[in-house]
Amino acid sequence: MFKKILIANRGEIALRVIRTCKEMGIKTVAVYSTADAESLHVRFADEAVCIGPAPSNLSYLKISNIIAAAEITNADAIHPGYGFLSENAKFSKICEEHDIKFIGASPEMISKMGDKATAKATMRAAGVPCVPGSEGIIEDFQECKELAKEIGYPVMLKATAGGGGKGMRAIWKEEELEPAWESARKEAAASFGNDGMYMEKLIEEPRHIEIQIVGDSSGKACHLSERDCSVQRRHQKLTEETPSPFMTDTLRKKMGDAAVKAAEYIKYEGAGTVEFLVDKHRNFYFMEMNTRIQVEHPITEQVIDYDLIREQILVASGVPISGKNYTPQLHSIECRINAEDPYHNFRPSPGKITNLHAPGGHGVRIDTHVYSGYVIPPNYDSMIAKLITTAQTREEAINKMKRALDEFVIEGVKTTIPFHRQLMDHPDYIEGNYTTKFMEDFKMKPLEE
Repeated sequence: MFKKILIANRGEIALRVIRTCKEMGIKTVAVYSTADAESLHVRFADEAVCIGPAPSNLSYLKISNIIAAAEITNADAIHPGYGFLSENAKFSKICEEHDIKFIGASPEMISKMGDKATAKATMRAAGVPCVPGSEGIIEDFQECKELAKEIGYPVMLKATAGGGGKGMRAIWKEEELEPAWESARKEAAASFGNDGMYMEKLIEEPRHIEIQIVGDSSGKACHLSERDCSVQRRHQKLTEETPSPFMTDTLRKKMGDAAVKAAEYIKYEGAGTVEFLVDKHRNFYFMEMNTRIQVEHPITEQVIDYDLIREQILVASGVPISGKNYTPQLHSIECRINAEDPYHNFRPSPGKITNLHAPGGHGVRIDTHVYSGYVIPPNYDSMIAKLITTAQTREEAINKMKRALDEFVIEGVKTTIPFHRQLMDHPDYIEGNYTTKFMEDFKMKPLEE
């Protein structure tokens, strides 16, 4: 077992990893930028090392600084959390070269699954259902045009190195194709330094349902059931739940088997998710694989009583998995609380939290790194907390979430708490009748005078 783990991340995920490490008797090292000196993950780690100024490219994305921090503190493993370097094959490889265990996928695995076109080809070979589309990167516009005609409109153009919705365009008719092709490539080049594009059939009325998997060094994998992540804004998830209200026992079995088949085909080691689009007829198609822990992992932990961070650490240290597949025994919902103003198009709202009161009670969990007096820096993702409620039924979990949101007080900055409170009252959400298009029609009710 590892003696000391460096957490190459910040905020609530860094704190989340530190907590599990402490429970396992493992020493921890926090890294932080100058903007995060007062964050709780810095306070609660056994050691802390400043790795640079506020901009992430000079700190949390600076591989040489993180490796140096690991070496001076004698850390024998690095947990990358999510975001930043968590799916960076170069970082995983450099850790390997420095004899530091990267608690995540191997460089080869990240490369194979990180490029969406390669991942799709790999999944086709594994026998996992894929959305009809290009076999690989599209060479030029002429090929793009012929392919769109062959697949049939509507189609979706996607950047092969994409993420966060960048480099994605939906095209409903041929005259929209050329402008979409040009703008998507420019955006992809600017965002990722790679303008490679591929095309898929656009799935109508889609739900975004992911399967949590864990694989060990022997090539064995299991799944921990699904999470429904369909409530999204600009391809960014806002809330998640498990089990999905759209799921059936038959569909869960099929999707779970497909996810395990995918993981075992590539001999995946670690925690990851196989992400699917599911159409209104419950046909499912492989979308991508995330080779890291997910923001929404707590709801899976809540419904099956399972510490995913602990499992990541055990698998990385060579402990085999049980191989058992899990199904939800309870219902859990997560709301991502962001420092954004939902009344003004979710405009970011960094600044000082002047007052904070966290909700409590049975079945309420909060993952956060903020506190009263904490200053939210403008340099990073705006998520400041995750509020999770768990109950025997979906109806109870929603009612518990309403109560918890009503109790949650964050003053000094704008947050998405009012949005989530209105979402929990929305008839379509209450009925479980939502797709990835839900937010296109959602309108915030005005503030009461």
